[in-house]
Amino acid sequence: MNPLLVNVADLLRRPGSDRAVAVTIPLAELGVVDPTRFTDDAEVDVRLRLDSLNDGIVVDGVLRTPWMGVCRRCLVATSGVAESDVHELYQRVVTATDAFEIVGEQLDLRPVVRELVLLDAPSTPLCRPDCAGLCPTCGADRNSQTCQCEPPPADPRWSALDALKEAVEPSD
Repeated sequence: MNPLLVNVADLLRRPGSDRAVAVTIPLAELGVVDPTRFTDDAEVDVRLRLDSLNDGIVVDGVLRTPWMGVCRRCLVATSGVAESDVHELYQRVVTATDAFEIVGEQLDLRPVVRELVLLDAPSTPLCRPDCAGLCPTCGADRNSQTCQCEPPPADPRWSALDALKEAVEPSD
């Protein structure tokens, strides 16, 4: 049984009514298998509210998906939880360009959930926003130690931008 396939016959008959959908689904059931970003047993926590309109159903809520990866700057293992906001419209007769179709009296939420999980989990994560990364010369992790390497020479092709930066920055 697919908990993301919701019978919405009662919602379609009564505009203004609503229903909550709260489930936890293994990513494998959505066809999401990416060992570089998700563990084999990873699950997405789905918390949605379905509100019926005269011509369709609005789906709002949030998805929470645990992810893992390697920091793109310092190469340390990192992980977190991606939060995805859901704001979608489903219609029987699709008139809005970004709406999904209601087939029969069933609302299939799998494509939306799968898409948001894949788009919002970072493919090139950071361990923290201010990660200093590795020294390109000696390879020291600049988050935990200071290296004594000389800074690389400035590339002369950037000199025009350096001059512009100096002109724009306020002097103290």
